Amino acid sequence: MKKISVIMGVYNPKDKNMLKKSIESILQQTYQNIEFIICNDNSNNEIKEILNNFKKKDDRIIIINNKDNLGLAASLNNCLKIATGEYIARQDDDDISKENRLEEEIEFLEKNTEYDFVGCNLELFNSDGIWGYRKHNEKPVKKDFLYGNQFPHPAMLLTKKCIDDVNGYKVKKITRRTEDYDLFMRLYAKGYKGYNLQKYLYQYNEDMYGYKKRKFRYRIDEFFLRIEDFRELELMPRGIIYIFKPLISGIIPKKILKKINLMRYKEE
Repeated sequence: MKKISVIMGVYNPKDKNMLKKSIESILQQTYQNIEFIICNDNSNNEIKEILNNFKKKDDRIIIINNKDNLGLAASLNNCLKIATGEYIARQDDDDISKENRLEEEIEFLEKNTEYDFVGCNLELFNSDGIWGYRKHNEKPVKKDFLYGNQFPHPAMLLTKKCIDDVNGYKVKKITRRTEDYDLFMRLYAKGYKGYNLQKYLYQYNEDMYGYKKRKFRYRIDEFFLRIEDFRELELMPRGIIYIFKPLISGIIPKKILKKINLMRYKEE
């Protein structure tokens, strides 16, 4: 049995080279006691071939093939069903984990058993290289979720015990694009807690100039998600004004949102 199960969902990524680099960044970790479970969410044959070629080269890779396109949450749950690791690590198919990421994260959790999951800060990059930095709250508490997700989902390491205790990811209409926000709120509602290492161990693929507004229907979903999870966290009625945040963001012009994004993340 491997110590860490790394889970990834893949669905027709646009940049095939980034997919390869992402997978390689896990295979080349300084911490090697892993299994790497990749759920192919009914991608095209070219992506299937890339994944199968990696599997042939490294027996730590396990491929799951969905017969239909189920979405990220369901794909990650399929990975969790067969995961044997004591810990679960996430990785997105277009990001890069620095080579010491898993080593740093598992060392922290094993030394600090009062925490159940750990993340880190992010370097933001695009085709031109690193352009910004995203810092995360070191020790989030329940009320911090009023402002948004407190953890960098693709850079997380969690105990399998805690994620199993909340039955993995919730597959519902309101968790489309927010399955991570929902997961961490449900974990905190059950008494689990997390920590963010103040180190840049993960490179997150985000285009500085190609900022896209999230479709408004997903903002409506998040509106209802906040109502549901804020109640579980016992943040109501204080949270009433915060449930409208995604809707308000959805009506702000794209140019203004882009400027806000650049001001927040351009400088370390």
